[in-house]
Amino acid sequence: MSNSYEGAQASTRLYRAVWRWHFYAGLFVVPFLLMLALTGGYMMFYSKLSNELGWVPDVVQQEKTVPVSAQAKAALAALPGGKLATYIAPEAADRPAFFELAKDGAYYSVAVDPYSAAVLDSHDESTTSRALAEKIHGTILLGTVGDRLIEIAASLTIIMTVTGLFLWWPRGESFVRALIPRGGLAGRSLWRELHKTGGAWISLFLVLFILSGLAWAGIWGDSYVKPWSSFPASKWDNVPLSDVSHASLNHDLLHEVPWTLEATPLPASGSSAGTPAVAQPVALDSVVIWALGNGFHNQFKVAVPADEKGVFTVSYDGRNEDSVTPAHDRYVHIDQYTGNILADVRFADYPFVGKLMAWGIALHKGMAGWWNLAFNTVYLALVIFACVSGVVMWWKRRPVGQLGAPLYPRGYSVPVTVLVLGAVLSLAFPLGGLAILAFAIVDFFLPARLKQAGA
Repeated sequence: MSNSYEGAQASTRLYRAVWRWHFYAGLFVVPFLLMLALTGGYMMFYSKLSNELGWVPDVVQQEKTVPVSAQAKAALAALPGGKLATYIAPEAADRPAFFELAKDGAYYSVAVDPYSAAVLDSHDESTTSRALAEKIHGTILLGTVGDRLIEIAASLTIIMTVTGLFLWWPRGESFVRALIPRGGLAGRSLWRELHKTGGAWISLFLVLFILSGLAWAGIWGDSYVKPWSSFPASKWDNVPLSDVSHASLNHDLLHEVPWTLEATPLPASGSSAGTPAVAQPVALDSVVIWALGNGFHNQFKVAVPADEKGVFTVSYDGRNEDSVTPAHDRYVHIDQYTGNILADVRFADYPFVGKLMAWGIALHKGMAGWWNLAFNTVYLALVIFACVSGVVMWWKRRPVGQLGAPLYPRGYSVPVTVLVLGAVLSLAFPLGGLAILAFAIVDFFLPARLKQAGA
């Protein structure tokens, strides 16, 4: 037997084995990927059409606005017993202002006409359709268990992408030609061709989307990435620090603080530290006036002090569409007594991974302009098609009454390189590694007739 023939046989046997694991990954991933694409698309359009805090109609632009403190007073009157948490400036002259109020452990959104202080809308932030979509998107309504299941699915998506690229890899034709579906096909062959080429087109961005999404996951994001890529509080070691982190500024489901800042302690009010900024008396009105005169415009946020050590925090955040891109991110912390700036954090101050994640999350959410929205819309449609076409191919191929997983060649043994690659991916994505181990154990104990074909 010639070496070339043996090489061809080995290649074919490896292809069939990889195909089986691509199928296993897809079996778990497809329902989650469809859910993520549909709920993610809904949230993306919801935010573009109005505001993450709720759909509220435009207002009639007038010559003057009433003081922000008067708007806040009207918002508080609409929710007796509520406590002001955040002011969100209007994103345009014909848009309302929003106030976030805390009450009984929940956060409420109150929309106010900035020209008349009339309350336009008031609701619990967790009750909007967008909030429901985000709960499904992040936890499938199962809390921590749901978060872990989605992290497993996201990790397996990377494995599915790697195995899918191996199956697509051009053999005897150019890369350009392999990216274009062949004509003259029908039935399952057509579905296979469209699935293969479409999957190759989306593969790179799918991995980037998954990685940016995993930043919020409980294991990979909080334990693997955030600890060594968070903004170092040592950059403001000349000011007192509080006992709470920036994550305390996140309210309910809304992540209002850049990912890289969430674990960093907030500065504390009550010292002579910092640089003079806001004129006395330091209050919501004077902080907003300072912000408007110092680079903040259209939609920006002012978080009010939560207690006697708290600070005013004025912010732009690209991931919440305050600014068009994360490159304009800015967080300014102001002492509630002296009006001094205790910290002024900008995008340039983020660590390298923090910058990558800021852009990744903004692009993930379609926040970096209308081109980003258009790209994400087309991309999500392709992801949905890849999932649907994979299911159609399986349905057309499977024997009646059987699962129809691709079969190993008889007597097949996994190459060492494949085992090493699997180990590396498992270490990088631990929950995905546990899922692979579970699949491998089940696969090992299956009868040979259910997993082996002829050589």
